[in-house]
Amino acid sequence: MTRKPHMLSNNKATPGRSDMVKKVHVGRRQLGLDDVTYRALLQRVTGHVSSTACSVGQLHDVLAEMKRLGFKASRPNHKPWVRKVYALWREMRPMLRGDGSKEALRAFVERCVSVSAPEFLDEPQGRKVIEALKAWKSRMEKGTVSHG
Repeated sequence: MTRKPHMLSNNKATPGRSDMVKKVHVGRRQLGLDDVTYRALLQRVTGHVSSTACSVGQLHDVLAEMKRLGFKASRPNHKPWVRKVYALWREMRPMLRGDGSKEALRAFVERCVSVSAPEFLDEPQGRKVIEALKAWKSRMEKGTVSHG
């Protein structure tokens, strides 16, 4: 396989990307996919035969497909800042115009720190998202901002 170094270096620099690759490999093991089947799944979903060649969006698509096939991502998160992000979001949900979905939270996190999901935040990014959520929540409680 011929690799494009410029493409890989850009992908590897994306925050949270290595965690997503790890999660794809956890999914592969959990689903019991042999190498041929795993690479066929990658090819079908992304057009690539290696997770290292995939963008963050493509890795997200692979994980979605693995979940469709029965992959159950582990829920425990030992990062307190991630738990806090979800707790704040749950508190804000009744004040939001929309349904306060996980997709909406992911979009907020993406806008805040360019990371695709709260699970992939490092501690400084988590603090930034938490402070942004607190400020938004405070403005909604005071009635000085749109409710999402």
